[in-house]
Amino acid sequence: MTFGFAPSPAADPASRLGRILQPAEWAAAGIPLLRNPREVVTGLHSRHLPSPSTAVVAVLDPDERLTASASFVRHGAAAADGWEFRNALLAQLRRVIPHDLRRRTPIRTAVLLYCREGESRWTEEDGAWMWGLRDACTLHGLRCGAYITLTRDGWQVFGEGRGGRRPHSASLRTALGVAVKGDDDAKALPRSRSGARQALSHSAAV
Repeated sequence: MTFGFAPSPAADPASRLGRILQPAEWAAAGIPLLRNPREVVTGLHSRHLPSPSTAVVAVLDPDERLTASASFVRHGAAAADGWEFRNALLAQLRRVIPHDLRRRTPIRTAVLLYCREGESRWTEEDGAWMWGLRDACTLHGLRCGAYITLTRDGWQVFGEGRGGRRPHSASLRTALGVAVKGDDDAKALPRSRSGARQALSHSAAV
């Protein structure tokens, strides 16, 4: 069975805003809670080392073990559109894991970690990612799981009120050998043997 992308709908503001989920809509959507969100966040961060504008989509099994994941960067400054985000997420899911559309009930869950600039409060971009994640999960036979942001303030799981200060959106600089004291004050750290810089050369996937 082959599924293609539907043509993009009208790009007028009214249509675009219809592809954004508000926080209240997300909280009422019955998104399953993560048993250990800190473990999920730190695991995805260490695997993909996301920088701002990087999305990490991951598929978890019923025991919350990582089955597959992929990361990609959002390019351009166009207004956030859930349709475009849905297509991008679906393309990554198809690349790393077969669909579960033949199952009557989804058993695997997709979660999305998005690293971005700005404050931790909800934005229209977050709402577009939520819409895109929900739709991509439906089209790939997965349960729609948590939407997590990574900002300067740390990480947070939307709709759950859970979060932490580390990792945050600047954590990549430390992993690559730069200690951050402030926005304009950084110094080099001794280079590790782990070769963390290689993570920048490609989109990671398992």
